[in-house]
Amino acid sequence: MSGWPDRRFESLLGSRLPIIAAPMAGAAGVALAVAAIQGGAVGSLPCAMLTPEEARAQAAEVRARADGPLLLNFFCHTMPDAVDDSAWRDLLRPFYEEEGVDKSNAAAPSRRPFDAAMCAAVEEVRPELVSFHFGLPAPALFERVKATGARILGNATTVDEARALGESGVDAIIAQGWEAGGHAGRFLGAPPEEQMGLIALVPQVADATGLPVIAAGGIGDARGIAAALMLGAAAVQIGTTYLHCPESPIAPLHREGLTGEVAEHSRFTNLYSGRLGRGLASPLTERLGAVRSEVPPFPLASLALAPLGFRPMWAGQAARLGRAEPARALTERLGREALALLGRGAP
Repeated sequence: MSGWPDRRFESLLGSRLPIIAAPMAGAAGVALAVAAIQGGAVGSLPCAMLTPEEARAQAAEVRARADGPLLLNFFCHTMPDAVDDSAWRDLLRPFYEEEGVDKSNAAAPSRRPFDAAMCAAVEEVRPELVSFHFGLPAPALFERVKATGARILGNATTVDEARALGESGVDAIIAQGWEAGGHAGRFLGAPPEEQMGLIALVPQVADATGLPVIAAGGIGDARGIAAALMLGAAAVQIGTTYLHCPESPIAPLHREGLTGEVAEHSRFTNLYSGRLGRGLASPLTERLGAVRSEVPPFPLASLALAPLGFRPMWAGQAARLGRAEPARALTERLGREALALLGRGAP
């Protein structure tokens, strides 16, 4: 018999393989999306740090270079009021002095929540899929996105979040385990230490919602894909493994860290944005610690960091399972090896 355990991914994702190449702001883009689509997966564009015009342009470029399902990803946080970040800037003073930059330099927040202007871009682009992080947009915007025909994916870190997303009308749940790199998509306010690991989260989300589940977090090779599907996931979303690919524009230090011992000790930090995200140790976290109370709320922490040029080195716990190879070849190999492990022939 040839096939995958849960065939719902075919109508949900529209891809040959049950794989989404994760949207990773600053670490993914057009080249990676194109290669993933060509390999049989869903290609993603991270749009939280783009303008509507940039999102339109990047989507058009992907469409011109690849024929397959495209996912656009957005953040749904609430922008906080301006805060006094002097304690945070004082903490960064040694870095300013070492780099010879002015700590008073201002910058605009680099991460903006989904709004009417970006919704208009979605209506123009009409992607096959749209995913939201940190909850969902306002109901009116949600309905506008749904009216485009896009399948909507919501990100849950707990079973309660999954239930809330299901009740709001999403088409599928991204179950984000504790192991995942990048920002934890928590939106209901439970303590961070309550976030589940993927093995516990996936089957409980599947049972609680009845919706297709997309497993995310700690999936670094075909073994992880097969395990997630056996737990009840219809598909997987893979991020860190794609960072090893030449199509990812990460810095050399970040790429080197993915294969070294430091990758075995990823940690959550709030220093880069004001919100917890899992990544590799960096000069910033080594000197200040991973979590500081002086850091202003998300996404305002990035304002003071902008003059220093610090960039997070997001990575999940399975970083060392990846290897350097073109993203198309990686996608095809993962699909082939995962299906072999499941004992179901060739894709």
